[in-house]
Amino acid sequence: MEQLGGCLCGAVRYHVTAAPLRVTFCHCRFCQRATGAAYAVEPIFSEADFEMLSGETKTYTHVSEGSGKNIDVHFCGNCGSTVRYVLYRFPGVTGILAGTFDDPNWFKWDAETAKHIFLSAARPETVVPADMPLFAHHALSNDDTAIERLMLDAPTPVGDIDDI
Repeated sequence: MEQLGGCLCGAVRYHVTAAPLRVTFCHCRFCQRATGAAYAVEPIFSEADFEMLSGETKTYTHVSEGSGKNIDVHFCGNCGSTVRYVLYRFPGVTGILAGTFDDPNWFKWDAETAKHIFLSAARPETVVPADMPLFAHHALSNDDTAIERLMLDAPTPVGDIDDI
């Protein structure tokens, strides 16, 4: 199940050899700034299932405001495209920015494999799907205790959700 991807200019190329472990839709300010979008779509892979094929990325290390742990942002030094994150909080995995895949729609997500996090920072007009785990902040506390999830019965704009 090889899937290819890379940066905007094509200097950086990679592949993954398995489906993502999970898919995170992250609305935090860090992801908004890092992607230049309202939120990041980030399929998470085992590091063993990811390989750089060509080019080299530059790395910016950022300290997470939430966990206090480092996040390495890997980007193309030529075109600036953010390709992936290495999250020190979750060793052994890497988050690929979905838009960098040659086919960004190849992977599946559903309520069992995906979640929306940091909705407290989301744009109020962002519509989140029904039957999807939603979290005001992260899905785990800093001591890795699971946070109670919110589930909606219908697609809803974030600004209309009272519990966020």
